[in-house]
Amino acid sequence: MKGIITVLGKDRVGIIAKVCTYLADQNVNILDISQTIVQGFFNMMMIVDVSGSNKSFETLVEDLQDVGHSIGVEIKLQNEEIFNIMHRI
Repeated sequence: MKGIITVLGKDRVGIIAKVCTYLADQNVNILDISQTIVQGFFNMMMIVDVSGSNKSFETLVEDLQDVGHSIGVEIKLQNEEIFNIMHRI
């Protein structure tokens, strides 16, 4: 199962490291990643494969929100299929 992770917040040291460390610890594979910083705001989008994780998708969603709160950014994980349907024009 693939997921879309978005990270948004004021730029600071360690955002990518914290998110990627959590994902690696949960055996979530990063398939693609893009990040930009615009006028001091950090924006990252990742496509991930969550099928190797022992945690449920819902638990990963909650954990990533907690990781985000701990570093002052907003992190969302969405199912790729739902993400595609929501953003269809």
